[in-house]
Amino acid sequence: MALSLLDTTIVLAYIFLSIFLGFWISKKAKGDMRSYFLGDNSMKWYWLGFSNSSGMFDINGAAWRVAVLVIYGLQSVWIPWIWPVWNQVIVMIFMAIWIRRSGVMTGAEWIQFRFGDGRGARLSHLIVVVFAVLTVVASIAYFFVGIGPFAASILPWNMAFSIGSYHMSSEHSYSLLICFLTTLYTIKGGIYSVVATEVMQFAIMVVSCILIVVFAFTHVDIDYINGLLPDHWLNFWPEKTLSIAWQDKLPFADIKIDQDGFRLFQAVLFMMIGKGIFASLAGPVPGFDMQRMLSAESPRDAARMSGFTILVLFIPLYLMVGGLALIAFQYVLPLMQQQTTPDFERILSIVVSQYLPVGMKGLIIAGLLAAFMSTFSAFVNVAPAYLVNDLYKRYWRPYQTERHYIRWSYLLSIVVVAIGLFVGFFIESLNSIVLWITSALYGGYCAANVLKWFWWRFNGYGYFYGMMSGIVLALLTPPCLEWFVTAYFPAYGGWVNSSVQPLFAFFIILALSTAVSIIACKLTSPVDESALLAFYVKTKPWGFWGKMKARLLEVMPAQDFQTHPYRDMINVLIGITWQMAMVALPLFVIFRQWPQAVTCLCVWVVTSVALKLNWYDKLPLADE
Repeated sequence: MALSLLDTTIVLAYIFLSIFLGFWISKKAKGDMRSYFLGDNSMKWYWLGFSNSSGMFDINGAAWRVAVLVIYGLQSVWIPWIWPVWNQVIVMIFMAIWIRRSGVMTGAEWIQFRFGDGRGARLSHLIVVVFAVLTVVASIAYFFVGIGPFAASILPWNMAFSIGSYHMSSEHSYSLLICFLTTLYTIKGGIYSVVATEVMQFAIMVVSCILIVVFAFTHVDIDYINGLLPDHWLNFWPEKTLSIAWQDKLPFADIKIDQDGFRLFQAVLFMMIGKGIFASLAGPVPGFDMQRMLSAESPRDAARMSGFTILVLFIPLYLMVGGLALIAFQYVLPLMQQQTTPDFERILSIVVSQYLPVGMKGLIIAGLLAAFMSTFSAFVNVAPAYLVNDLYKRYWRPYQTERHYIRWSYLLSIVVVAIGLFVGFFIESLNSIVLWITSALYGGYCAANVLKWFWWRFNGYGYFYGMMSGIVLALLTPPCLEWFVTAYFPAYGGWVNSSVQPLFAFFIILALSTAVSIIACKLTSPVDESALLAFYVKTKPWGFWGKMKARLLEVMPAQDFQTHPYRDMINVLIGITWQMAMVALPLFVIFRQWPQAVTCLCVWVVTSVALKLNWYDKLPLADE
């Protein structure tokens, strides 16, 4: 693909601006660990919200959303529940408040706050560090696999080269270059550089979304598109059995639906909901989302930041997804009809590289690069906090200067990125690592992390052995499940490669790691009561904490330990409806479904008012 001089200038200017801003804002960091990783808890909640939204606006996810929208129609909005996309609602309603009340720097340090300082607590502390680093390495590998083919398809320069007998493809060269540039400014300024560049990148992404929508509305014949769409493509509510039939229009789309295993759609959706409940109640994994919560000025601001993330993320994201899908139907679908096995995840790059006008193309490429760089930088900033604060400082060099720890953060950031990129070289399928991270790996995370919130008797040993077994099972269960089905149920051999298989693996891992967690907990002593009381009085979680609450009321009868689980549950349901309204509304508008769009807008207004009255107005004050 050839880029005009204007488009090339825009792309290069964006890259330069990101690096310059990252280095310039790094001067705000005061040279200590809390400043470098948490911004001294002085950054405003709305800037953190923009940053968090930018980190979730990743390019690989956008390409995947465009692909599933083209194949599954409007029912595709339910498929991201496999992650689940609505875990952010639970974080917004109550989890962010619980996390921020701790006042710690990392998720591993939070574990010590929960379990005290015994041997079980130290073991659980270490396993969280292992899980955090494993998650970051897997995520960096995911980004590496995704950005290379995309960059090579939209940028005009051939970056392939050979050294002796070794050949480096253009895709891998682009991945290495973009990851290197992003890592450069990220490690220089820590979270200050990450947040500042992500806010700028979010603004570019929003402009890109608007331009895509304008182009889609002015260059696409909606009547022609309606003639291309298969029957039931515009159905929004999930069907018991998907009735979309591409038949002669795009036969491979029907094959893809069967390969994904989503034909019995409602059954799969119920599995997603079951998984989502456990994954959400476990709380956020030790990643950039948790870091933003810990960076907020107060528990109130942590909750507001999480809600603001939802508010500013989904409408522009799905305007872009819907606009790209609409353009694809006009220009790309006729080409895909001529292919035996079209690659649906390349739709985004094909539209951008071949069908957008000069000037707009450069801005859109800059916006998509911004989506990648913001997400990548957020993960790069996470792992060093755990490695330096929770391992190096705690167990090896506890009495060094803050500057010493910052320098080690630089070094370990480079090491973690290098390992992640190395792993990425050996991963062929982007979809395979996405499913492993979101299903198998998170299946091992859920059991121990749900119990730690809601059951006072749960201890560090239960947490350690539950997490350890979960990580091991995450590595072993998918291949064992594949072997078992292939060996004993060969008729279902195609199922092991579908998107449903990781859901089954999730529940197997969850059940086994839950059993290990509870057995290990029951065979060992409870957490020291003073540590439990200190945790409860500060965090005020709800769940099975009656014994601790009764003990505290004996010595602190005037203290308010009232929690609101039923109010929180109602607000979660309202919040999920509110979020889904912001997902569906842009798509209804893009595809000119005006009655549904008006209904969706009314739902959004009503749920917004309900959340204002029943959630926002009842958030704790800044000093609570």
